[in-house]
Amino acid sequence: MSLKETKKLETNRYQLEILIDGERFREAIKDAYRKNGKKINVPGFRKGKAPLHIIETYYGAEVFFEDALNLLYNDVVEEAITESGIKVIDDKMDFDLVSISKEDGVDFKVSLTTYPELKLKKYKGLKAERQPVKVEAKEITAELKSLAERNARMILVEDRAAQKGDTVVIDFEGFVDNKAFEGGKAEGHSLELGSGQFIPGFEDQIIGHNIDDQFDVNVQFPKEYGAEDLAGKDAVFKVKLHEIKIRELPEIDDEFAKDVSEFDTLKEFKADLKKKALERKEKAADEAVENELVSQIVEGIEGEIPEAMFEKRLNQSVEEFAYRLQTQGMDFDTYLKYTGSSIDDFKKNFRPQAEMQVKYRLALEKIVELEDIKADEEALEAEYKKLAEGYGVTVDKVKAAIPQSEVEKDVAVGMAIDFVKANAIITEATEVKSSDRETKSAEKKTAVKKSTAATKKASTAKKAPAKKGADKE
Repeated sequence: MSLKETKKLETNRYQLEILIDGERFREAIKDAYRKNGKKINVPGFRKGKAPLHIIETYYGAEVFFEDALNLLYNDVVEEAITESGIKVIDDKMDFDLVSISKEDGVDFKVSLTTYPELKLKKYKGLKAERQPVKVEAKEITAELKSLAERNARMILVEDRAAQKGDTVVIDFEGFVDNKAFEGGKAEGHSLELGSGQFIPGFEDQIIGHNIDDQFDVNVQFPKEYGAEDLAGKDAVFKVKLHEIKIRELPEIDDEFAKDVSEFDTLKEFKADLKKKALERKEKAADEAVENELVSQIVEGIEGEIPEAMFEKRLNQSVEEFAYRLQTQGMDFDTYLKYTGSSIDDFKKNFRPQAEMQVKYRLALEKIVELEDIKADEEALEAEYKKLAEGYGVTVDKVKAAIPQSEVEKDVAVGMAIDFVKANAIITEATEVKSSDRETKSAEKKTAVKKSTAATKKASTAKKAPAKKGADKE
């Protein structure tokens, strides 16, 4: 193989003209014959037994050209890319055949998209303000209450009717126009009354009923319901109430601390919770500073980023989201169906996030290049260990699965963030007023909700037509 020409077509778009010499091409033709010749019939020969020159005479000299080129294509293109020194985004490329013959070999062109040629306005001497962190007593109290909720016992109630907040165990079967519908039946189903888990009106009609009661629940499916055959229709559910339960919370004392932690006293446990909460807040404050600094760098990026990079990141987002759904027992197609959305809608929602992720990475990679940042052996080993712990496998398995070059890139990018911080002017903010802090916290939560809207939809997607949302854990 020889790289005949590297030609820039437009911004982030290059064309490579590649030559495969006759000798290499003829060897590939022989390989193609050995692989596919057994499938070919030639009069006077048993199937697959005709010599190469006979097949070429009978079917034409070019009979194995396409197969031979396919055998060589990936290797020669990869060789040409390496020789050209360009950095390719992905393997999607346009192919144009110039000439092909058994004697002279192959001459062809490929057009491909390359990494953008970017400039950064500024990445040294940036300014950021680090917010002070503090853990208040009410936060620890709230965390203890949450732990108590998770460790609550379910107690049977037999002397009264079901109330809002109770958990009931029921059998139910739904009917529309006197016909049972798919997904509308369950036995021994646990339901917290007032949770909004089922469609409007369902849970309210269980309140007031006693154990062993059998009764009808009359509801109407919402007009925007995910299953079109049920949307807007009246339904009757035949319900039998088996059990009524209430949650009994444990006392938050030394015994509670022993049950839920490694500590013997509540005082020790509270101190540990406070320490860990402070560590989390310190980390969050550091990450906020990093994000602010990198955001400033991103704003100063000069250059055109190929659409292919954003599309690639969006496809990765789809794969990651689909995997998270799978861990929750739902596939991506079902999620789209019950949320009434499409893959294009999903990508549109994730587009701003994907764009920022691409820009962040490119900015940091550019700093790695400009400052000649390289990962040392110690940092590489630490990253391999971290990955191994995350995947729950040995370091050797991680090294076998992930190319070292990729790990080196990730480590270098992390070092670039450290470089930016080390060369930035970071000041500690003064303590903000309580009201200001609460306002900023509320604004932050709103922003998080907007950016994770699709994720929230996944946790509330329908699993059965009778339900408004997925079963809560």
